[in-house]
Amino acid sequence: MSVQQEVATGGEELEVWIDQDLCTGDGICAQYAPEVFELDIDGLAYVKGADDELLQARGATTPVPLPLLTDVVDSAKECPGDCIHVRQVSDKVEVYGPDAE
Repeated sequence: MSVQQEVATGGEELEVWIDQDLCTGDGICAQYAPEVFELDIDGLAYVKGADDELLQARGATTPVPLPLLTDVVDSAKECPGDCIHVRQVSDKVEVYGPDAE
């Protein structure tokens, strides 16, 4: 993790979720972080649970593993649908994604 990411997250645990209503199905997220994201047969991206299971419930979140933080952040930045949200677990403040300040 870069110094900027460490400062931005303040050492907080992070989680990620995808707004499927905005997902364009480009699959960029699955290319950057296949351990966290996957495209389903409906053509939309979803987050995966710790057991590699696709989490298809609306607003489902999964923890962001620290070694994959850069890949998840890059996914959020490059997503053409602006549908990837990375937020702090403790207070739900978005730190990366379309609603981040």
